[in-house]
Amino acid sequence: MSESRLREQMCLLAKSLFDRGLTHGSTGNISARTEDGGLLVSPTGTSFGRLDPDHLSRFDASGTLIGGDPPTKEMPLHTAFYDTRSSAGAVVHLHSCHSVALSMMPDANPDDFLPPLTPYGLMKLGRVKLLPFFLPGDPAMGEAVRGLAGKRSAVMLANHGPVVAGKDIEAACNAIEELEDTARLAMMTRAANVTALTQEQVQAVVTKFDVEWDA
Repeated sequence: MSESRLREQMCLLAKSLFDRGLTHGSTGNISARTEDGGLLVSPTGTSFGRLDPDHLSRFDASGTLIGGDPPTKEMPLHTAFYDTRSSAGAVVHLHSCHSVALSMMPDANPDDFLPPLTPYGLMKLGRVKLLPFFLPGDPAMGEAVRGLAGKRSAVMLANHGPVVAGKDIEAACNAIEELEDTARLAMMTRAANVTALTQEQVQAVVTKFDVEWDA
């Protein structure tokens, strides 16, 4: 994909997330690999609803800022995914309501944050790691992702928001939407004795769709 087209697609998808309430105000950040190995990144303090293709932060393949506005303060989070997952072509971070609410529940599972309610969360995300609370912009978030050694494509920052890496910008956005929707289902059904997928059904989905699934 040409860089001009990638810039437009990033802004279009970010606006779609914003317009549907998946992030708000000037929260969230998004990045994508360019054909030359560099990065396009949403600038600091910008709204997903009003990103300008010409003002996206542009990094070269060595990680040097070469154009655009100053980048998001969450760059260590993004680069941690790119450095540990060779398949990562894009990273999206949102402050989506239901996933944040689920992260604050006392029974939240740090190693398997999303309950297996539908096959689609498994297919698009695998296991989601719940990370502890960090101050916004803290480089320790990136170090926590690096500590996973590339084994997870998605993490949930407690009391903060989800972060997902995908093979391209569209895949990353689709996956993070699935994360939020599964979290919404989990919150909606917390008071009910719902029938989640069994371990056998989970394994069948993992096997059939070749899901990345660490123990």
